[in-house]
Amino acid sequence: MEKNWADLGSVDSLKSQPLQEIEVGKITIALSYYDGKFGAVSGVCNHVGGPLGKGKLDGDYIVCPWHNWKFHRITGFGEPGFEEDRVPQFELKIENDHLFINTNSVTNRNKLPHPPHALGRDVIREDGPIRVVGISTTIMDSKNPRYSTSDKLLEVAINHAKNELGAQTMFIRLNDLKFRACEGYYSKSAKACTWPCSITQMDETDQLVQVYEALVHWADVIIVATPIRWGAASSLYHKMIERFNCIQNQITLNNKSLIQNKVASFIITGGQDNVQDVAGHMLGFFAEVGFVFPPFPFIAHTRGWDAEDMENNIAYVEKSEGLKEGAKDLARRSIEMAKIILHEHVSEQKIVKAGRKAQSLKISED
Repeated sequence: MEKNWADLGSVDSLKSQPLQEIEVGKITIALSYYDGKFGAVSGVCNHVGGPLGKGKLDGDYIVCPWHNWKFHRITGFGEPGFEEDRVPQFELKIENDHLFINTNSVTNRNKLPHPPHALGRDVIREDGPIRVVGISTTIMDSKNPRYSTSDKLLEVAINHAKNELGAQTMFIRLNDLKFRACEGYYSKSAKACTWPCSITQMDETDQLVQVYEALVHWADVIIVATPIRWGAASSLYHKMIERFNCIQNQITLNNKSLIQNKVASFIITGGQDNVQDVAGHMLGFFAEVGFVFPPFPFIAHTRGWDAEDMENNIAYVEKSEGLKEGAKDLARRSIEMAKIILHEHVSEQKIVKAGRKAQSLKISED
């Protein structure tokens, strides 16, 4: 193929940065300078199109700034073990103290096939009874467990759903799962936040996959229980919902709602009073990702701001038949709402975004 040389600029000026992104016509180049030698490869990562030229160098390898995939800065080959997963390499030459690039690549892009993650399958509700997931967000030393008021009321609700209301049930304690906090891929680029979650795809030990599977693919109803901690939901609750960015962002990026015809309700307890604020946050968040709610979508209990004698709070909840009946009826209302929306087949048309957070994004495709 005929060579098409383009002048990138003076050698001295280009040496000043170890790695940079350069546009040559319609081609994006990751230009590097390391150990006295230039290298040029495509600036578009094989994974989901991350900007390699905006990453960093790890020796002779470019590390993509989105998800840390690595490519040799000169050959474009993937890191050891993944050499065949490569990006195009470009030829360089120096004339009159200027660096030139042949815009016709020396090699072609080659993407190794990567099996799709199981979470990425189509969301299809299988026939069967209503399915209810309880999610406990309380934190404790699992080797020396203590009584949790929110956890116990959730157990009452889930057991009632299973034993008296005929639902299939699942109980998830976040405290038992090992999962990483959201690492802000969306802050790097909208397209860097993927479904399934980028962390889940890259880290096989990330156990939040159990929550994703339950919420997106299995449950008709979720009941989330949290203690009040300094006027807010638990830190584990917030750690979990931050990882739901990948669910909400599918609306923004692909006009695709992963949550369809699903009901959410909540149990909130604590020694401090701030129930309505905590409930408002939970209702707002779960509404934004697509859940609907039953009438009276939460039950709650606190003994007020100045009640610091938590042992008495625990004793109250243990003995309160009213709170237990409230938890059972929350399960009933949630299941009845699920039956209504599943029977009526609530519309799955595309979401009109005006007035919502998830405005559409114009993203250029390389």
